[in-house]
Amino acid sequence: MILAAAAGAALPLSGVWAGCTDPAAPGVNWQDCLQDGRPFESVDLEGAILRDGHFARSDFTGSNLKKIDGRRTKFFSAIMIGVDLSGANLANADFTKADLTGASFRGANLQNALFYRAVLRGADFTGADLRDADFLFADLSGATWVDGRKVCAEGSRSRCR
Repeated sequence: MILAAAAGAALPLSGVWAGCTDPAAPGVNWQDCLQDGRPFESVDLEGAILRDGHFARSDFTGSNLKKIDGRRTKFFSAIMIGVDLSGANLANADFTKADLTGASFRGANLQNALFYRAVLRGADFTGADLRDADFLFADLSGATWVDGRKVCAEGSRSRCR
């Protein structure tokens, strides 16, 4: 395990090696990886495994994160403007203070996700599972809600009005 840590790899609970130094690519396995502050603008990570990873202050602007496994992943203060998270599993993910302006969460699993003070202006939650998601002090202005018809009023904080 010490050699794995020195090489930048992590051994997740599943017993599968994560390639924490692998380049950004569709399907990459970054489970349990520490990637805080890294630039990932306009990358294609469709189907990637980011579960239990740390991406605080990372920049994902314009990236494709469709169908990722992002369970319990930390995106504190991440810049995620225009990111496509359609169909992603983001149960228990933490987006505290993240900028998700214009992000798409269409059909995503956001059960128990935390969006404390997140910017979600113009985000699309059509068909998303928001059970027990926490939007305390989040800016939901202009966001499209789960039914795909309701658009949150300007100034919507903590809940869609």
